[in-house]
Amino acid sequence: MSILGSRVLRVEDPRLLTVGGTYAADVRDPLLAGAATVTFVRSTAAHAELVAVDGSEARAQPGILGVFTGADVELDPVPPPVPMFPAAMSRPLLARDRVRFVGEPVAAIVSERAEQGADAYGSVLVDYEPLPAVVDPETAAADEELLFPDAGTNTALAFDGGGPTDDLFADCEVVVTQRLLNPRVAAVPMEGRSAAAAWDDQGRLHVWASVQNPHAVRDLVARTYGLDAADVRVIAPDVGGGFGPKIGLHAEELLLPWLARRLRCPVRWHETRTENLTGMSHGRAQVQDIELGGRRDGTIEAYRLQVVQDTGAYPSGYGAFLPFLTRMMAPGPYAIPRVEVGFRSVVTSTAPVHSYRGAGRPEATAAIERAIDLFAAAIDRDPTEVRRQNLVPADSFPHTTAVGTTYDSGDYERALELALEAAGYEKLRAEQQARRAEGDPVALGIGVSCYVEVTAGPVAGGEYARVEVGPEGAVTVYTGASPQGQGHATSFAMVTADTLGVPLERVAVVHGDTDRVASGEGTYGSRSLQVGGAAVHRAATTVLEQARALAGELLEAGVEDVVVDKDTSRFHVVGAPAVAVSWLEVAAAAAAPGSGPVAGDAEGAGERDVRRLVAEDHFNAAGSTYPFGAHVAVVEVDTDTGQVDLRRLVAVDDAGRILNPVLAEGQRHGGLAQGAAQALYEEMAYDEDGNPLTATLADYAMVSAAELPSFELVAMETPTPLNELGAKGIGESGTIGSTPAVQSAVCDALTHLGVRHVDLPCTPERVWRALRTASGALD
Repeated sequence: MSILGSRVLRVEDPRLLTVGGTYAADVRDPLLAGAATVTFVRSTAAHAELVAVDGSEARAQPGILGVFTGADVELDPVPPPVPMFPAAMSRPLLARDRVRFVGEPVAAIVSERAEQGADAYGSVLVDYEPLPAVVDPETAAADEELLFPDAGTNTALAFDGGGPTDDLFADCEVVVTQRLLNPRVAAVPMEGRSAAAAWDDQGRLHVWASVQNPHAVRDLVARTYGLDAADVRVIAPDVGGGFGPKIGLHAEELLLPWLARRLRCPVRWHETRTENLTGMSHGRAQVQDIELGGRRDGTIEAYRLQVVQDTGAYPSGYGAFLPFLTRMMAPGPYAIPRVEVGFRSVVTSTAPVHSYRGAGRPEATAAIERAIDLFAAAIDRDPTEVRRQNLVPADSFPHTTAVGTTYDSGDYERALELALEAAGYEKLRAEQQARRAEGDPVALGIGVSCYVEVTAGPVAGGEYARVEVGPEGAVTVYTGASPQGQGHATSFAMVTADTLGVPLERVAVVHGDTDRVASGEGTYGSRSLQVGGAAVHRAATTVLEQARALAGELLEAGVEDVVVDKDTSRFHVVGAPAVAVSWLEVAAAAAAPGSGPVAGDAEGAGERDVRRLVAEDHFNAAGSTYPFGAHVAVVEVDTDTGQVDLRRLVAVDDAGRILNPVLAEGQRHGGLAQGAAQALYEEMAYDEDGNPLTATLADYAMVSAAELPSFELVAMETPTPLNELGAKGIGESGTIGSTPAVQSAVCDALTHLGVRHVDLPCTPERVWRALRTASGALD
């Protein structure tokens, strides 16, 4: 009987819930003995010429080992990660000549103890010559005030897609338009950025960091410091949340090896929550203009999306690239024959923008779903009917959209029907009409969204795995995927145990150490199981063939006749289970002196005295996969105060074959919470001078369980043909579908009062203002 599909509890949790995890701040490696603490002095100006930074007074204070400025650091600025971004927009590790956002590091204090650095902070004197802040991305696009004069523009990247064309909506009977705000949000991981660096006696660099892909970080560090990759070891211990901003290193972590080398001592840095909110990369931050046209019978014929992407002060993450993903998914799950998407990514005097849970795909879904609601209202049709009418048919997969994206598999109408049925949609509409007829001041709103997203995309890539069986039958899996809470130790052990036919508790998973794992592409874009898990499955399959060959020798039978009984972990000849050998016996035989490697052993093993059960694999995906689903949100809105109460959230999230419902449901719960929070509460706000207004959790409205209902999850599985597991990604789906559903519900609650649209987040103030504007009270 297969363990796959079973509700297996996370094997990581007993350790995390008892003795606790080992995070970057907890590492006590001998190389870090006596490590100094780094404190960054941060800019208080959003945009200014950096006239002088004077650390002389701070250097004289007790315990201060050094105070360093941008002028001291001889390292080149870090170029943008994508070559198409202007090189003039490279980011220095400490600000030089100019600062471009509040919170940008201008100096680094290194002290024996953390409190000494904090005490010295105020003694570092910084002289600024203020320049106009450029906070609004549409203002930045006008290039009236340049953040990078040498670049000659604030535009980091632009794409017109061949449009706009004059005749896109020529045949449409109805065209709706709307300007949308997709607000800037903070990732707020439980563990902020944290890192340490040390050089050993042989000149080898060791870095511990809270990151999502240690191998890519190793390569970045090696390039920055002119080292061979083999001379850098990166370890990602337990990581307390990533969500995208930890895909790579920020300037602060990347400076630590320089400080350690300069002072000849190991160094550590762990950010505060305010540093996390103001200095760690943010997400979303798009201004969108939508146009959707079609016939009065509900047929959608054309769609145009124009995006201005705020990439923050530096295109140092992938923020400027995000609109490509928005374009890729612009039509959503709908068969729209004509689609145009253009965008401009611009720098502003705010914190940089990076990938954040969904990375461009939630923005695409928010736009098309809002457009369909507006179109349905314009033709006086139920929004679910318009969606159903225009969804890609289940018999048309693989389906290529008007922008050239090919969806692998799906049944979008079935997902919608399941969500509506679970929510009791018709009863909800009846309740809504009854409450409106009674003049109830607490309005009921029902919002529906359909979505499709890309995982392991836009380029699927590959992942490394190694599976090895020890002489006592213990199995070790080495994976290049590096988790931040996804449950790899459980899921990869399940794949291995099921393939080999061994107990789950016999499997250990190793990750996050570039010395122990040969290569890796990391964990992001919901790629781990479909790519990393597929690599584990293939490596384990090779090991199983090796074991069958050896078991055949022990049973004096041909390998083709040998099978493994997964219930007993014993090998026997087909049809003769009474005579069998255990995995322990096979493993012991493999470790005993022999004449050579077992048939099918890892390539290049060569002749040796000990036969091993080991295999490596690097799985390269044939393409990205496209999870999909439908969400229904139910809200109550107090029309006197604008307060919104999320009453229900029903979610159908189809991520292909589900290997462990416990893990999948956990990912869905997290995604739904983040998506609902973006719809109702969260926004990283700045004033017109570029000062952050939400720099603490007293101001940034981070959602808690108290604001959320118990989510109603509906199961659906449509396997993908692109990997042997049939799995798609699940980590971001909840985020993508829930935000537009909740926003739609808020708008729906207010339509009878003349409100057409409320921008995200739908805070009480925004709702109150929309109601008063509609009634003429704010004219």
